[in-house]
Amino acid sequence: MISQFFVLSQRGDRIVYRDYRGEVQKGSTEMFFRKVKFWKEDGQEDAPPVFNVDGVNYFHVKVVGLLFVATTRVNISPSFALELLQRIARVIKDYLGVLSEDSLRKNFVLVYELLDEIIDFGHVQTTSTEVLKSYVFNEPIVVDAAYLAPLGPAAIFAQGTKRMPGIAVTKSVVATEPGGRKREEIFVDIIEKISITFNSSGYILTSEIDGTIQMKSYLSGNPEIRLALNDDLAIGRGQGPVYGYNSPSGSRTVILDDCNFHESVRLDSFDVDRTLNLIPPDGEFPVMNYRMTQEFRPPFRINAFIEETGALKAEVILKIHAEFACSITANTIKVQMPLSKYTTRVSFELEPGAVGQSTDFKEANRRLEWSLKKIVGGSEHTLRAKLTFSQETHGNVTKESGPVSMTFTIPMYNASRLQVKYLQIAKKSGTYEPYRWVRYVTQANSYVARI
Repeated sequence: MISQFFVLSQRGDRIVYRDYRGEVQKGSTEMFFRKVKFWKEDGQEDAPPVFNVDGVNYFHVKVVGLLFVATTRVNISPSFALELLQRIARVIKDYLGVLSEDSLRKNFVLVYELLDEIIDFGHVQTTSTEVLKSYVFNEPIVVDAAYLAPLGPAAIFAQGTKRMPGIAVTKSVVATEPGGRKREEIFVDIIEKISITFNSSGYILTSEIDGTIQMKSYLSGNPEIRLALNDDLAIGRGQGPVYGYNSPSGSRTVILDDCNFHESVRLDSFDVDRTLNLIPPDGEFPVMNYRMTQEFRPPFRINAFIEETGALKAEVILKIHAEFACSITANTIKVQMPLSKYTTRVSFELEPGAVGQSTDFKEANRRLEWSLKKIVGGSEHTLRAKLTFSQETHGNVTKESGPVSMTFTIPMYNASRLQVKYLQIAKKSGTYEPYRWVRYVTQANSYVARI
């Protein structure tokens, strides 16, 4: 049961607010933002997605820089509330085409109409874009995506000056286009979030992939879709031979630990030829979610060295090597490393000719940060940092520092080797040739190297 729902900007401005039950005080938006902005509990810098203040439970997710928040005084499932917030954001994006502060403000009447149909007196009715089309009649005001800052996943397919259509396709699924013409196209995105932990010698301790096949259809008439995956795909551990990531290409089976499918997917022939048949509903939706713990080649190798160079000095050397092909480029790479609490000053030395790199020492939490705009496959980058301490640490500097963590995005790359062999659309006529977009992207969920 949801008491309130609201959306805040990065500055804390209230963009959307709906009070469904009147059980929570009116100043909850200001209280929530202050709590999140200055969170210092449990030694954490960032507020958790769920917390309680004065008997009120707050649930929040951040989507393209906006805070989607729900409150309640009753004890409800955190997973339910967080999933609801994600689905509300997805429905609004389906209707507006672009999810941003500007689009929300320009379409506030439509957004409030959607919220009143999604939740009634705190109880969720539906989060289906297709079902809502029967009850929501306002037309969205189109916002030009070209002028929006790349806050979210829509920018992950950008490589230099060459762009592919983003995962958050910037067209409304319900708006009538000028002239009544509609471009027939369908987007299929394979999004993988990887988690890897390396030991101090660079060997992998744990590895996991959480993946999603996401689809968004702009096809008229809702034709049937046939999506074919790898022939050698196996579901469940022990279902096929497991080879190391150094095996020759094509010689190892892709083994998923488990997976689940959208309700619209028919699995009549999945066990035979690994094809999914479905009639896609309106809006963006996950066709398939999967998890994989089979050994795979990590996209980056991280090596970290630290040694004392004097009574109050030490030196850190960080090396990153890109293990993927030189035709692929990783974007928005950020490396972080906690340092000893006695660290007072850090001087950085980048490799000669370094471009698009920046460094920083966050004195408040004693953290080294290294940002790289892009990394081309096969390349190696090095950072040297000289540390100065306020007093002798009287301990092992290595134990007081680290681990090294890394975040990144790699368009057109997937670590699991799961592939879409073909995307077939039931044709209505000989002249019906819709556009098909199949894209891959890998992001870091937890990428950690111990020192």
